[in-house]
Amino acid sequence: MNRYDLIIVGAGPSGLSAAIEAAKRGMKVVVFDENEKPGGQLFKQIHKFFGSKEHRAKVRGFVIGQQLLDEADEVGVEVVLNATVIGLYQDKEVVVKIGDEVIHYKGDSIVIATGAAENMVTFPGWTLPGVIGAGAAQTMMNLHGVKPGQRVLMLGSGNVGLVVSFQLMQCGCEVVALVDAAPRVGGYGVHAAKVARTGVPFYLSHTIVKAEGDNKVTGVTIAQVDSSFKFIPGTEKHFEVDTICLAVGLSPMSQLLKMAGCEMEDNPKRGGQVPICDEYGRTSIAGIFVAGDVSGIEEASSAMIEGRMAGVVAAEYLGYVRAEEMEAELSVLDNALDGLRQGMFAPKNRGKEIAKTEEGIDISKNLLLHGFVGDDEIERFPGVTHKVGVHPVMECTQNIPCNPCQDACKKGCISIGANITSLPIVVDNSQCINCGMCVASCSGQAIFLVDEDCGDGTATVTLPYEFLPLPEVGAKGKGLGRNGQIVCDAQVVSVKSAKAFDKTNLLTIRVPKEYAMKARFFKAV
Repeated sequence: MNRYDLIIVGAGPSGLSAAIEAAKRGMKVVVFDENEKPGGQLFKQIHKFFGSKEHRAKVRGFVIGQQLLDEADEVGVEVVLNATVIGLYQDKEVVVKIGDEVIHYKGDSIVIATGAAENMVTFPGWTLPGVIGAGAAQTMMNLHGVKPGQRVLMLGSGNVGLVVSFQLMQCGCEVVALVDAAPRVGGYGVHAAKVARTGVPFYLSHTIVKAEGDNKVTGVTIAQVDSSFKFIPGTEKHFEVDTICLAVGLSPMSQLLKMAGCEMEDNPKRGGQVPICDEYGRTSIAGIFVAGDVSGIEEASSAMIEGRMAGVVAAEYLGYVRAEEMEAELSVLDNALDGLRQGMFAPKNRGKEIAKTEEGIDISKNLLLHGFVGDDEIERFPGVTHKVGVHPVMECTQNIPCNPCQDACKKGCISIGANITSLPIVVDNSQCINCGMCVASCSGQAIFLVDEDCGDGTATVTLPYEFLPLPEVGAKGKGLGRNGQIVCDAQVVSVKSAKAFDKTNLLTIRVPKEYAMKARFFKAV
């Protein structure tokens, strides 16, 4: 029987992070994953991460995945792919199916990092070809280069639904609507805003009545629901679509832990059936640890830190690191994880309706109900300022853990401060040099460089642009408002692409000066 100091199930962000920390301390580590490529969800994620530098903020998910693989290779981690773990038994015996063989392994310690599976909802026609999960859509687009459909309806306004909606449009799909039975947007406001300003309508307190078609999806009907989630007659709306994408939550894949005899609980706040464990992933069975979504649904940034914690704790369990060294390392990781668990979207705030920001500013009702901040609401947020000449306008309106813009501005124009969830402000008497680094670094695409008065009756707006083909300088089109509706004529005056921008192009448009604070997207005509 093959024996390892540490066997890890799952080569996603938490599993690879645990493997790296354990191997760095001299442990013999193997990672099994059922997929043909390692990295879990990371290689599907083409957007830039939130957080701070220590959380790998403003780095795209697939880049982080490659960084983890490189680190794992450097420290000697063995990664076995197309390997399905089918059993976890007494004395930490792991049974793995690799090809046509079933092989038994023995681990002195185990980390289960199996992640989570997509939830589904049922409705008439839900089994038709063309009804897919958001994760499946990401796999098609970002791993295999396959366009999921032409016209897509997205169900779910959490971060997954918002991010995948944007990626569908980047792929060339038309997202006809974003629908959610909940009465308010569930994900980050900046994610919702970047979808809304492209013209995608939001239908909150709505859900799917039925999918239409005989052999494949040809249409979908939605309707409004009341507070009991019952359909309201007469509110039906029909869309011709060929794809219905579902982003309705995740459930931890905790079956192996139950098989091993770990104490389990049903915990809706953590996503469903999860192991009972401490804050460092220790389960009820000594030597079996957990990390990532299998112990509670969170973001990939949190999963990586949890994985590092599990790797350090496993090393201490087997004597590869002294207890005092472990405690010192865990203290650092605790602080990093605590930073991600602050703000409006912290685990403690799940399900709560937050009325004000940490600064005491009223949350935009329009953002929660329609996906965008109203023109009459935007001025109350501290990042929205007026100056002579080019200056940053930061439409960050919720307390989320993110501060790359502060580090990106070498002239010190932007400040968030010590609290990572504070809303950004423009520093008094600072001088913007129009470099665009803040626009490119913003993970939520919520920063614009604005010259409100060019002296000839026009203004310029520099905005983040991640679509192809890129408009050419001189191209004429329309300026779209935060709600995705046409507000004015616009002309492209500059297109900047640089390695430092990491594939976020900077598009500068000229608009009538009265629309300087309203035009937020460009549509070619």
